[in-house]
Amino acid sequence: MKIFLDTADVDEIGFAVSAGVIDGVTTNPSLIKQAVEKRGGSIDMEEYIEKILELTPGPVSLEVISVSSEKMVEEARLLYSRFRKHGQVVIKIPVCSSLDGVNNLYDGLRAIRILTSEGIPVNATLVMSPEQAILAAKAGATYVSPFAGRIDDYIRDRIGMKRGKDYQKSDYYDFNLMKKVESKAIDRVLSSKNTSSPREVYLDGEVRDAVSRLNDNGIHSGVDLVRSIVTIFRNYHFKSQVIASSIRNARQVKEMAEIGVDIVTIPFYVLRDMLIHYKTIEGINDFIKDVVEPYRKIFTR
Repeated sequence: MKIFLDTADVDEIGFAVSAGVIDGVTTNPSLIKQAVEKRGGSIDMEEYIEKILELTPGPVSLEVISVSSEKMVEEARLLYSRFRKHGQVVIKIPVCSSLDGVNNLYDGLRAIRILTSEGIPVNATLVMSPEQAILAAKAGATYVSPFAGRIDDYIRDRIGMKRGKDYQKSDYYDFNLMKKVESKAIDRVLSSKNTSSPREVYLDGEVRDAVSRLNDNGIHSGVDLVRSIVTIFRNYHFKSQVIASSIRNARQVKEMAEIGVDIVTIPFYVLRDMLIHYKTIEGINDFIKDVVEPYRKIFTR
């Protein structure tokens, strides 16, 4: 499994690359905004992007800013031609660029197809369902990025949990526990119904609400989303690589690796969380304390 860093901060990229564990970088307009604000709003954007590419030992995803296929293709060509000499440029295209669920529905797919035919590598972003992932792969995307953390948030929000109060962004979403909660909730509703009429129970609104509330159209978590996509891609030998995105904690990284995802892209703080363990720190303190003088002298000659 490759590890990308999900950031536009050159300080974070440089540090992570020096550790030898980063294979690429993913950026987006929000991450670039954070990097600009960190530097007081004063930045030469073209030089800054060049530095990101030159620091990174692998692909760097740069995202377009329009929603029509024509403009996205134009912007993608500009980004690719302008920066490709500085590193491995990949263009991020939203799988669906519609702002209202009506217009521009297919523009992302059209842009992916056109750019792929021109040999420009594409990262299909904002993928929230296996169905979207299938379409992105069929359109020819080099990479497909399901947003695991956002699906976790969506499901928690659907049951009335409040971010910042009931959970923090970095909190692990225990989908195994939630599936048990879902099962009990469904059993409780079913027990109150007249089970002698399967049709009425099946069509009952309260039953259907209980069945659908704790999942997103059959997807029970962000990890479950990525698992489904990886399975489908392997079933049909799709060439697109899956980038598990919107990762919020180290435990998610482990679970993505168990699935066998191609790539996981993580914010800088998750890289730290992957490394820290109480017993490791305890152990290094014990080893340092127990060094005997004859062994120490070996290193002072």
